[in-house]
Amino acid sequence: MDELILGSHVGMSGKDMFLGSVKEAEGYGANALMVYTGAPQNTRRKPIDELNIDAGLEYAKQVGIREVVVHAPYIINLANSVKPETFELGVDFLARELERSAALGSKALVLHPGSHVGAGAEAGIGKLVEGLDEVLAQDESGVFVTLETMAGKGGEVGRDFEEIATIYERVQKPERLRVCFDTCHVNDAGYDLVDDYEGTLARFDELVGLDQIAVIHVNDSMNPRGAHKDRHANIGEGSIGFEPLRRIVHDERFAAIPKILETPWRCEEGSTKKTLPPYKEEIALLRG
Repeated sequence: MDELILGSHVGMSGKDMFLGSVKEAEGYGANALMVYTGAPQNTRRKPIDELNIDAGLEYAKQVGIREVVVHAPYIINLANSVKPETFELGVDFLARELERSAALGSKALVLHPGSHVGAGAEAGIGKLVEGLDEVLAQDESGVFVTLETMAGKGGEVGRDFEEIATIYERVQKPERLRVCFDTCHVNDAGYDLVDDYEGTLARFDELVGLDQIAVIHVNDSMNPRGAHKDRHANIGEGSIGFEPLRRIVHDERFAAIPKILETPWRCEEGSTKKTLPPYKEEIALLRG
């Protein structure tokens, strides 16, 4: 089998910008990375020509970083049918994030499907589809809008495989969609990766298709299955445990897909501040 494509979320800031992201990933022993193009909580972004992309991509080639994934900011909520200004901001910003993703050499822009903010799943999905149609009708980036499987907290859309399938069925250009399969979210949504790994994947395959998975977020969960909470745990330290996570990372059906860690940072001994990234150790653990 080809070498595992495995990495983590990394930062992008300072004068190095994307070059710094690649160097951080290299330091973790990764051959893939995921970045936000700016702070995930807001829409402030530097122009593409200030992201130091060429130097970053050149260095990535030198050190064997094979895949770049971009994560859209949480502030995009296309499922909001209550506030037109939130929806319009989301449409505009998603279009620009697809351009930035293409410039970074990414094939996938991971997007949280959003929240219906109390209007109900049907209204939320309807609005999300409207927004995706508006963006994809104009977009020529070729980057896949990669819908993340969600844990189902609050008014989240995409809380089960059926809802993801419904979005695919209703959108005008389903060929421009893909899925980010988040192990913590899938567990918290109620699917059994521990005792029914194959059954869970068979259900996803039946409804959406395993070939639609473009990114896997590899996270353990602090919560029991079906809790609808979404709190990531370090690898092997949560309710999913090491073996199911190792299994999905090494699953030959996903050999060509980047697997990305988003596990919590650790505290130095005697401190309560999370200052130590766990990714170097966790990538080595999963590779082993």
